[in-house]
Amino acid sequence: MSPAPILVTRPIPEAGLERLQRAGLAFVAHPHDRALDRPALKRLIRGRRGVLATLHDVMDAEVFESAGPDLRVVANLAVGHNNIDLAEATRRGIAVTNTPDVLTDATADLTWALILATARRLGEGERMVRAGRFEGWSPTLLLGADLHGRTLGIVGAGQIGSAVARRSRGWEMRVLYTSRSRSESLESVCDAQQVPLEALCRESDVISVHVPLTDETRHLFGADEFARMKADALFINTSRGPVHDEGALAAALREGVIGGAGLDVFENEPAIHPDLIRSDRAVILPHLGSATRRTRERMATMAADNLIAALAGGRPPHLVNTEVAAV
Repeated sequence: MSPAPILVTRPIPEAGLERLQRAGLAFVAHPHDRALDRPALKRLIRGRRGVLATLHDVMDAEVFESAGPDLRVVANLAVGHNNIDLAEATRRGIAVTNTPDVLTDATADLTWALILATARRLGEGERMVRAGRFEGWSPTLLLGADLHGRTLGIVGAGQIGSAVARRSRGWEMRVLYTSRSRSESLESVCDAQQVPLEALCRESDVISVHVPLTDETRHLFGADEFARMKADALFINTSRGPVHDEGALAAALREGVIGGAGLDVFENEPAIHPDLIRSDRAVILPHLGSATRRTRERMATMAADNLIAALAGGRPPHLVNTEVAAV
């Protein structure tokens, strides 16, 4: 009996599917561009050797049990893998892979789009124009925040955080960062200073978050952190939504504790706190960090290459749980 085709949990760029076809791997691609609900995921994964998953596919012990003993690899179409129970996958000998590095520039660019849009109130301006409320230039119309010479706080000095910091040189910004380890390259290129999170919150005019979602970073930013920030500070998150307490952020904006927020991710995505939707102080985007054609195509082909290598019995090029040495 031939093995069950690979499950691709939702539509991906065609380049990834073509890669699987050229390797002679049969696959079933779920046709609807939305996350599979849990019953559907458990049903469709049954008997599969490989799954190309996305960040909203929760892969835990129950799902692995539904898959059965043949499941060898889960290729995540993302850098993060908080949707996958890594310990359980490792215990079962299932390789977990991701798509690192390829989306650094796209996400850093999107972060700066949010910083600029939040600082200069672009969302409010566009809504005003589209609603027919623009009555001509005014000396006091939608006055925003300057960025030149201000202080940028980077939370998480990995590749994306460092790329965001490097882009700040055009605004001659002072750069602070907090990270688990020192970044000598960031200090060299941007004259950045490593500080504790509390100091970063107090001193930064713009705070940009770039950490993975873990038990330690969940609600890293809550009411206390927002209270420490400057009253006109901007909070930007393009990492994972649960890194900030969305209710506390909504309250901080509503009560004028901070100046604004630019968000590409949400705590209970795709649901968004209603106060954020209503707030003119918030610029909100539908998780577009890596959403350029070239980047998503490269992510899809990387995920496909991970699957191909794993199912051929080799080591996937982007293996996360390296304890699973071969599949």
